[in-house]
Amino acid sequence: MKVLITGGAGFIGSHLAEHLLAQGDEVFIIDNLWTGRLSNLSGVQGDKRCHLVVETILNESVMNELVFKVDHIYHLAAAVGVRNIMDHPVETLDTNVKGTETVLRLANRFKKKVFIASTSEIYGKHVEHDLAEDNNRVMGSVKKRRWAYACSKTLDEFLALAYFDEKKLPVVIGRLFNTVGPRQTGQYGMVLPNFVQSALLGKPITVYGTGEQTRSFTDVKDVVGAITRLMAEPRAEGDVFNVGNDHEVSINELAARVKEMTGSPSEIEHIPYEKAYGPGFEDMERRCPNIGKVRDLIGFEPTRDLDAIIQGVIDYFKA
Repeated sequence: MKVLITGGAGFIGSHLAEHLLAQGDEVFIIDNLWTGRLSNLSGVQGDKRCHLVVETILNESVMNELVFKVDHIYHLAAAVGVRNIMDHPVETLDTNVKGTETVLRLANRFKKKVFIASTSEIYGKHVEHDLAEDNNRVMGSVKKRRWAYACSKTLDEFLALAYFDEKKLPVVIGRLFNTVGPRQTGQYGMVLPNFVQSALLGKPITVYGTGEQTRSFTDVKDVVGAITRLMAEPRAEGDVFNVGNDHEVSINELAARVKEMTGSPSEIEHIPYEKAYGPGFEDMERRCPNIGKVRDLIGFEPTRDLDAIIQGVIDYFKA
């Protein structure tokens, strides 16, 4: 099979490329290298079945040629990371909305199946329970730039489902919950690589806010396995699935675990959100998925616990 990965030089995209090549597919990658890195693809660049195009997905003529060539599309290209979104709101909306519209329109032209990578940010400020796909969303004010990413990905989902309903385009949507692992950078605000890098360097491990906010972390290989199995399952078409780990941990607990596992002398410091991101910043107090739907359809279960995930990140940065 021939497969296109948008954002394929990114953290998740590079792992997906390796997985698809290992199962015998021919892989085409498009990435503008804004947050992706060529080094992420060092393990596959010598493979003649792997083709890299350094270009934006907003270049319609390039995208048209790539979409025409392939059977399936994994659309991962997006502006990601809280700091990136706060610093580059225009690029966030351009990439996430216009880019997805381009992918879906061209996929519909040639009737190619598409996976849309969405996000747990869709749910907004929910705190009451584990998050299920049909839950209502709780968004903050439009004056809070923090919510631009969540709203842009919400529009992506609406657009994908509209193409499915009206145009009969086969689409699958996966809402990813805090995917972590080797190659993820802390440069744009990702919490685990930031903690690990600080700990290994003996710098303060910086926790924003009280640290009582909770998250659930999923190993990237588990995520890649889940989304490829969803794409292979016809019953997943036209539907939305949480892909994540349903075991929560507070950010304070995560920081303490990283400190212990690295044997670091680093102090754990708390910094107000306002100092990190400016006045008026809002965060989610809880983000834990209900994975019953994806479990029932494809038998998905996370295979790596938090300690194994942390150790994998530690090993990566040590290397």
